Amino acid sequence: MRVLLKLELDCTPDAAWRALHSPAVLREVVAPWLDFGSLEAGGLPTAWPEGRHRLQPRAFGRFPVGEEVIDLGYPGGLPDGVRMLRDSGGAISGPFALFDRWDHRMAVSALPGGRTLYRDRLIAHAGALDAVAWYPTWAFWQWRGRQLRRLAPTWAFDPPGTADASGAADASGRADAASAAHPAAAPNPAGTPVSPPARKGRPA
Repeated sequence: MRVLLKLELDCTPDAAWRALHSPAVLREVVAPWLDFGSLEAGGLPTAWPEGRHRLQPRAFGRFPVGEEVIDLGYPGGLPDGVRMLRDSGGAISGPFALFDRWDHRMAVSALPGGRTLYRDRLIAHAGALDAVAWYPTWAFWQWRGRQLRRLAPTWAFDPPGTADASGAADASGRADAASAAHPAAAPNPAGTPVSPPARKGRPA
């Protein structure tokens, strides 16, 4: 089966890219139907690195439903300006293990006005149960899309070291330099501009 999404998100591509690596965002996107807990010693990280990560899905946030692996990688050969994250993991046990193939790809690229084009493609295979599994999977993917659009404006946080944060810091530094170059225009605490004292000279 194949399920596709194509969305315009109200956030920058950098913010969307960070969100795709965030366990917290994953949990928000699938709620309230699912939740995920870590089966690894360190628990859920702030951001997932490349590689395999063991999870326990919980139906309705409460009932354990087997074990799942997220296996993250970065496909190559993409057009300029496109970033893609691939999850080639899948369920090891529980009802979701009916899928014997799982290839989930998520791509982001820039749109005018600082927005993001998000494209999502799931290719999954459930053998003879494909026809039965397709509609619930499609409906759940539409929910994901709705949640992604709703949450995207909240992702505009720029941690140190990101391109967005560097740009904001440069702009702030230029503003500070301009303010220092014109101290006479700076307001005093009462809000009244401070002027240099008048020079005393001989009366005319």
